[in-house]
Amino acid sequence: MDPPSETEPSKTGNTLKPEADEEPASVRFSPKEEASLVAESATEKTTANAFFSKGDFSSAIQGYNKALGVCPTYLDYDIAVLRSNISACHLKMLDWKAAISSATEALEALDRLDPPPQKPKPGDDTAEGVVEEVDDDTASKIEALNRSGRSRDDIQKLRAKVLLRRAKARQETGGWASLQGADEDYKALAAMPNLTPLDRRTVQVALRTLPPRLEEAKQKEMGEMMGKLKQLGNGILKPFGLSTDNFNFVKDESSGGYSMNFDQGR
Repeated sequence: MDPPSETEPSKTGNTLKPEADEEPASVRFSPKEEASLVAESATEKTTANAFFSKGDFSSAIQGYNKALGVCPTYLDYDIAVLRSNISACHLKMLDWKAAISSATEALEALDRLDPPPQKPKPGDDTAEGVVEEVDDDTASKIEALNRSGRSRDDIQKLRAKVLLRRAKARQETGGWASLQGADEDYKALAAMPNLTPLDRRTVQVALRTLPPRLEEAKQKEMGEMMGKLKQLGNGILKPFGLSTDNFNFVKDESSGGYSMNFDQGR
């Protein structure tokens, strides 16, 4: 049994209700208040972990949600851990869509704390060598992370765990879009230096076996889409005594484009 991570919040977090057109602001607690809330959240998490160990995943999810309900919303690492745990529960329950959603929310929390490097736009040389300034919000989050005794290495380890969970759920979901997402997740994992040997083998196997499944799903969905378009086209052309069979599309192998020929006799 895959144990849960260390820390999905309920939608009732510790946030101020924003006025119209204002950005929502996270409540910042004093160190004493923060420590009390973190302790309460940890107690709920421990209870949820016990449910997980017993295989009672529904109760575990409820427990993790309780933990998130009292966890300060600016503690992104703790939020990510709890959302990752919920994703693990959904994986055990074979609820792939919910597992993907929770894992994505966990990754979003980690990205707020440790944003991935932005890819420069084609032809944009100005970003090269530029060091971005850390804003006050990010600085306070890093400070909170340091107080918890966590490091960037901890973030990377958790990110790898969450990506593995989301990739598995996407792979099990199937379909062109989900398999494409799984392929992207596994490629991101392949670039990580902190994978265990077992996880790296899992990633390597997935990257070998996914492409044919991805191509098959792509061709199937494109075929279904073309069938629906043909049906729609026949409905439009029928009053004129025509059908889509009167139009032939010929692919130009050199350019990859298509030309259309009209055959009235068909």
